Amino acid sequence: MDHPYYTAFILVAGLIAGVLAQWRGWRPSLWTSLAVGVGLRLILLVFAAADSWQPVDFYEGFRPAGFAILHHQDPVLATQGSWHFLPMIPYLYALTLAPGLPWEVAGRVWTLLADVVLIGLVGKLAGRKYGPMARFQYATNPIALMVAVIHAQVEPVALVFLVGAYIVARAARPADGLTSRGAMYAAWAGALFGFALSAKSWPIVLLPVLLAMLPTWRQRLYGLCAAGAVPVFFLVTLPLVVDTSWKNMLNVARYLGEVRPVVGEWGWTAVLTGGDEKLVPLAATIGQVILYSTIALVMWLWWRSDRIDQTSAILLAFMVVTPRMGSQYLLWFVPFLCARPTRWSRPAMALGAVWAGIGYIYLTQFGDNGWWTNHEWWSISSIAVIPFLALAMPWARRVPRPAGELSVSETELVTATT
Repeated sequence: MDHPYYTAFILVAGLIAGVLAQWRGWRPSLWTSLAVGVGLRLILLVFAAADSWQPVDFYEGFRPAGFAILHHQDPVLATQGSWHFLPMIPYLYALTLAPGLPWEVAGRVWTLLADVVLIGLVGKLAGRKYGPMARFQYATNPIALMVAVIHAQVEPVALVFLVGAYIVARAARPADGLTSRGAMYAAWAGALFGFALSAKSWPIVLLPVLLAMLPTWRQRLYGLCAAGAVPVFFLVTLPLVVDTSWKNMLNVARYLGEVRPVVGEWGWTAVLTGGDEKLVPLAATIGQVILYSTIALVMWLWWRSDRIDQTSAILLAFMVVTPRMGSQYLLWFVPFLCARPTRWSRPAMALGAVWAGIGYIYLTQFGDNGWWTNHEWWSISSIAVIPFLALAMPWARRVPRPAGELSVSETELVTATT
């Protein structure tokens, strides 16, 4: 990275602004939060786009996928599986590449836009009373800034549709179950969730939560059908956009959602491998069993809680036990913790931001040998972050309480209202 000090200054400024907002009880308007959020992201965009260092997956995986669409090629096959998701995001890349924008800008446009929209949606998710604080907290969050602009990972695009699906699903009412209004809410919630799945595969673990937010079984059926229809649409219409065949579609299908057994970046597998990224199928297999068992347990333990709290618990538990990790995963829980913070959520997000920032800023100052040497201690140091993520889970909210029984202050939690 060519501008480490300027980049670190912007990220620290965002972190301090969020802390001050909580401490002073600021309630910025939507336009103020948007102005601050857009300003921070545009400044980072200038530095990131002009930098001689670009993230490996962003340049060697996402870039070929976007150019593949421009040349009417299948983005999965053209990248030999480096891009192993549905073609929705490569379609967007092609739109910004077509006018001739350099990839360093074109590849960041959509993640930046999605992250800006998330500022408003996080406020909506938090509710009218706490919304102003929540959206400002997200606007200035260093994890969001790094993932959306520096790394330009697709997480903000998946999250903007996921959070939108939650907001729409929460607006559905039991009385609308047999009406066209109820079907519309359910279908839109499901379709938005389907777009989230079309961006990245990980939101699938939250499908039961979304369906539970819909008040009737009929609405859940509509939502499930719509959620499945969107990814299928992107898959079956691919031959109409690129030069491929139905036979090639079978080859594409085997890549979609593929997870290589790479471990050693985070947590217990980092300790196991000494901080080296390695292909360890046994550890990956055991880790997957632990991961999905933990998700199922947490989903059950928080089943009677607020669905936003349940989502935070699931995603934080994912980070605690996952055998495979990328720094961008830390963004998954940020919108939900900003909307319904816990006592430890802000220390956990701050420590996560420091850990990710070391990877994005400090480690990129070294060549290959220096990077791998420092990567070892950096990966192992993630075990210092994990306890705080566990503490940030909404342990006290596993069973809903009447509003009058809440014993936390407004700065920690305000129950979402619409």
